[in-house]
Amino acid sequence: MTIKKHVKLGLSALALSVSLHTVAAEDPIKVGILHSLSGTMAISESTLKDTMLMLIEKQNEEGGINGRMLEPVVVDPASNWPLFAEKARELLAKEKVDVIFGNWTSVSRKSVLPVVEELNGLLFYPVQYEGEESSENVFYTGAAPNQQAIPAVDYLMNDIGVERWVLAGTDYVYPRTTNKILETYLKDKGVAAEDIMINYTPFGHSNWQSIVSDIKKFGSAGKKTAVVSTINGDANVPFYRELGNQGIDAADIPVVAFSVGEQELSGIDTGPLVGHLAAWNYFMSVDNDANYDFIDAWVGYTGNEEAVTNDPMEAHYIGFNMYVEAVKKAGTTDVDAVKDAIIGVSVPNLTGGYATMMPNHHITKPVLIGEIQDNGQFSVVWETASTVAGDAWSDFLPGSKDLISDWRKPLFCGNFNVVSGTCGGKSDVASN
Repeated sequence: MTIKKHVKLGLSALALSVSLHTVAAEDPIKVGILHSLSGTMAISESTLKDTMLMLIEKQNEEGGINGRMLEPVVVDPASNWPLFAEKARELLAKEKVDVIFGNWTSVSRKSVLPVVEELNGLLFYPVQYEGEESSENVFYTGAAPNQQAIPAVDYLMNDIGVERWVLAGTDYVYPRTTNKILETYLKDKGVAAEDIMINYTPFGHSNWQSIVSDIKKFGSAGKKTAVVSTINGDANVPFYRELGNQGIDAADIPVVAFSVGEQELSGIDTGPLVGHLAAWNYFMSVDNDANYDFIDAWVGYTGNEEAVTNDPMEAHYIGFNMYVEAVKKAGTTDVDAVKDAIIGVSVPNLTGGYATMMPNHHITKPVLIGEIQDNGQFSVVWETASTVAGDAWSDFLPGSKDLISDWRKPLFCGNFNVVSGTCGGKSDVASN
């Protein structure tokens, strides 16, 4: 009878253990979504919020990750850069999310960076940026300058024969740092200082008459001239319109843009933009079955036959699938375990290849140059032969060219100086 009692107690304990294990296994994986749903950036970021909700829904239909469902936690930082930090802290400290997907502008990312480092969170950042940063807590799935800006300049120089350069940008960290890199790169290529014109305008700038006049005059010196544009947001519409007003078309002075994609072209008159260029790592027009499946899923999810896809959406698609594979590989959502597991993870992109997470927390991406069509889509006119690994640090800036990032042990450093053999710190927040 004593034996039976012990067996019964043992079975009860086992049942309790199984029950607790089942409950724990069913705890949701909480996914923070940190994108502006109001304010000036809502037009771009709301789409990325919906992209994440679609991906989470699909993953849950497939059984979640390791048997656990995913639960989205959506907040609205309202295009307010300091509020991004506050909302990131809310997601990590209060909501206890396992991972965050979010941000658009570099200033919002830099606002969030100290928070995710302090609280040891994970942030997947999906937008092209200026580089000059590497954090153990951030995975950069958008393009670094060597995956967008540098190849675009090479294309203009080698394929179009451009000799004079207008570097036009919105006045904030991404355009200024990118143009600093490009100016150095052009001079290294033998371009004279007088053949480089640099101009910055505030967000929402609308009066382009005098600036476009200056560009036209700059391009009349007998040398092929192009505009490399880091102009962001609504300012692009009057900029391109003014080019047309002054009789400048793509055959005269082509513009290659880094922040104009399908979403920005949606619903506006693309007439003044036809023939101009954009450099991205993905276009909706890419002829690939995986891309068509993604477009069909997006149209079905939104219920809008006219819905468009764009590069940052693909970056979230890649980043989300990398996170899924890393959690499967680690067998847990523990942040440190996922950080270790994700390096080397490869997942399909939407252009017919694979993206791999590198030790510097940047990914491999193809680079595409697209020509704007009158239907708001892009015709790909050039692309790299293979994918390009993203550089956290530019080879063309004196303070960066000796730095590498490698978040594997034993190095485990975001800004290791190969000349001095020293690590400059946990991340690069001090350099910009």
